[in-house]
This record gives sequence, C-alpha cells and structure tokens, in this order.
Amino acid sequence: MSLNSFWFTIIVVLWVGYFILEGFDFGVGMLLKFVAKNQAERRAVLTTLGPVWDGNEVWLLVAGGATFAAFPEWYATLFSGFYLPLFLILVSLIVRGVAFEYRSKYGKAQWRNRWDNAIVISSFLPALLWGVAFANIIEGVPLKKGSTGIIEYAGGFFNLLNPYALLGGVTTLLLFVSHGAFFLALKTDGEIRVRANAIGQKAGLATAVAALAFFGWTAASVNHRGWVLLGAAVAVVFWLAALGANFKGREGYAFLFSALTTAFTVVTLFATLYPNVMPSSLLSDASLNIFNASSTHYTLKVMTYVAVVMTPLVLIYQGWTYWIFRKRINPNQIASADSGVLDTVH
Repeated sequence: MSLNSFWFTIIVVLWVGYFILEGFDFGVGMLLKFVAKNQAERRAVLTTLGPVWDGNEVWLLVAGGATFAAFPEWYATLFSGFYLPLFLILVSLIVRGVAFEYRSKYGKAQWRNRWDNAIVISSFLPALLWGVAFANIIEGVPLKKGSTGIIEYAGGFFNLLNPYALLGGVTTLLLFVSHGAFFLALKTDGEIRVRANAIGQKAGLATAVAALAFFGWTAASVNHRGWVLLGAAVAVVFWLAALGANFKGREGYAFLFSALTTAFTVVTLFATLYPNVMPSSLLSDASLNIFNASSTHYTLKVMTYVAVVMTPLVLIYQGWTYWIFRKRINPNQIASADSGVLDTVH
C-alpha cells in the first residue's frame, strides 16, 4: 500500500470514529426535549454526554488536520467550495459547546430552556449538513482547472442543495437520531429509557427507508456500483440487528449494531470515491485524487511515524473515559431543580 492510500485509509477511519461518536452525540442533543419532560430528566440526558462530548469532537479536528497535512489540495478545495455549510457546522458546534456550559450558570427555567433550544438546533444542523456535504462529494462537484492549472470550485451554495444531497442529509439526520436514541436507552434508566427505546424503534424504521433510497440512488449514479451494493447489504443486516435488539430491550447490542451500520456506511461512501477524493462533475481530468491532491512523500512519511505513536495513546485514553463513565443515569440521582443546586454536564 502506498503512503497516499494509507493516509486515505486513515482519514476514512477518522471519519468513521467521528460519525459513530459525534453521531450519537448529535442524536442525544436533538432528542433532548422529546425524551426529557422536566428539568431533572433534561439534566440526566445531558449528563450522559458530559464526560464525552468534547472528546468526540476531537475526531473532527484530527480528521481536518490530517486532510490538511496529507491532502492540502483536497482540503483547500473542500473548504472553499463548501464554505457556507461548513461555516454553519462550525457555528453550530461553537453554540452547542457554549450551551452545554452556560445552561448551568443561571437558575431560571427560562434561561435553561433557551439554551436547551440552542442544543437541539445546533445538533440538528450538523447532522443534516454533514450528509448534504458528503452526498455532494460522492455525486461530484463542479470543479475546473483555473488559468494557473490549480483546480477550483466553480459552483455556488445552491448547487449543493440538490435532491440527492438533501436525501443524504435526511439519511444522516435520521441515522443520528436513531443512534442517539439507542445510546440514551443504554445510558439511562426509568422513563427516559422507555421513551428513548420507543423513539429509536420508530426513527430506526424511517432511517431504513431513507437509507435504502439513498443507497439505491448512489448505486445508480456512481461507477463503483459493486462497493455500494456490498456496503449497503452489510449495513442493512447490521441495522436490522440493531432494530431487533432494541425491540427486545438489548440496548447494548442495539447501540453496537447501530455503530457498525454507521461505520459501514461511511466506509462504503469512501470506497465509491477511491482513488478520487473529490470527483469533478464537469471534467474528469479536473477531479482530485489521492495523488494530485497529496503532500510530498517525505511529509506523508513523517506523518506516518507520528500517527503510529500517537493514535494508540488517544484511543486508549478515550476508551478509558467511556469505561469509567459506563454506568446508567437515573433522573432520581439528579438534585431537584428547585433545590438551588445548579446542573452541570461535567
């Protein structure tokens, strides 16, 4: 395997980790006001994310940093062409982090309610826009060679809001809602667990319909049709297993199979791209691939040494965090909202 292919694989792994971990994170945020009916329940829901939400976002930072270092042309074209949706995602992540921190700084119910609304909205937008962005990359974006020979994005924001991309956005949105519901059913007890289980089953069925439509459309429009059909078949099997486990109240297995479904979906989409990283819908010779978008061989070699040393340490630390905070949370463990004790997600 060449270093170019190796780093393409590493970036795929980083996006898999991000979509699995931040996926349930977004799902919990979107479900906050649906599964929690009072302040104690909302605080219990947010407490499930307290030790992990900021660590989950690190996967995005590392994925972006790895793309910038390994494939700078891909990074530059992606962020210039997808500037507005990526800007909206960034703003949402900032607002979301602020909301987690600030909802506990003042005791009034109205203050908390406003920040809770911010959490729901700032979880909804990235869940939708990530699907829109990736669907556009799979379908191909209008790229052309400029006068200097540099590949440039030739479209606008509304080119990104095409039916296929919007279907991709709806698919990731529903997938994250279901994934978040499975996580809440696993991490909570009492009425929250019951509501999360019910929402997960309903949202899971809607996810299956959207995903089948998206995979079918993808298979009909890309060259690597075999990868799409194979990946879709594996994802469907895991998703049916997740729904079956959730129906039987086996929340751990439901979350595990949901995570595997997410992983195979991401891997399948990247497999349809390889060796391209950003195909052009205008001219085939304007497409970016792992060779014309990459850094020098020496840069990739140095990055490989760093990754081999640091990646296991990061994985061990994050795994330890999830293990330490593995127990279920019950709203009865949360101090009353009227007791004067302010809530926190840490």
